[in-house]
Amino acid sequence: MPTAALTFVSRRAPAVLPGRTLTLGLTLTWLCLIVLLPLSAVTLTAAAPGWEAFWRAVGSPRVIASLKLSFGSALLAALVNLAFGGLTAWVLVRYPFPAKKLIDALVDLPFALPTAVAGIALTALYTPQGWVGRWLAPLGLQVAFAPAGIVVALIFIGLPFVVRTVQPVLEDLSPEYEEAARSLGASRAQVFLHVVLPAVAPALLTGFALAFARAAGEYGSVIFIAGNLPMVSEIAPLLIVTQLEQYDIAGATAIAVVMLAISFTLLLAINLLQGASRAHALGRGGA
Repeated sequence: MPTAALTFVSRRAPAVLPGRTLTLGLTLTWLCLIVLLPLSAVTLTAAAPGWEAFWRAVGSPRVIASLKLSFGSALLAALVNLAFGGLTAWVLVRYPFPAKKLIDALVDLPFALPTAVAGIALTALYTPQGWVGRWLAPLGLQVAFAPAGIVVALIFIGLPFVVRTVQPVLEDLSPEYEEAARSLGASRAQVFLHVVLPAVAPALLTGFALAFARAAGEYGSVIFIAGNLPMVSEIAPLLIVTQLEQYDIAGATAIAVVMLAISFTLLLAINLLQGASRAHALGRGGA
């Protein structure tokens, strides 16, 4: 092979973006300004009065009750969206039906709809006089102005995260793999457990993490339907706003730091589990 041809083959194509050092430096600087700097300011503000004041602010029964309600409701709503969001994505990808594009567009509605509007609409539906609440009231089921209403609102705003995360993965998953498994004698349950689920598990975990993170800090759609009773239906973001209205900056930032720590720990655990699931799926594919 001529020398010129060897030189051409060995020459690396120029990168689209600037060099690694410059690009990495700009990325880290941007993340520090947008993410790390505000979070550091919140942490330092919460720690300024001292650790004794910090623990006194976050250890009150009202704060603990609001944190349990916020994260418990977010976890329950994310689990519901994990199941029904995955099912919705499957139907949108695999089955043709009338008005499919309209249903597909409606999935994104919680993204575009102002959260306050969503809260008002859900409250109107689930009050004892609402379209849905009037049928639940005779059964002794109260949704509006109760913790159940919080879960309903969080399911509403979290559904698109799971659907839009799982949908592209299902579109790339050819039905031929399932047909091959069925031709080899696998049952529907075996096809789902051994073919479909390993392929979509990382996407499901990602959607679950996004829905949980979105729900944990939700405020606008919840305050209208929750009732906001201390120790009953008061979420942590509302308590933070209440503290700020009372000019208790240290108390508000202390609650915010606790929410930040819990959310980061849970998201880190989910990301580690997602990485392990992806590595396991790649190992199975390589085998």
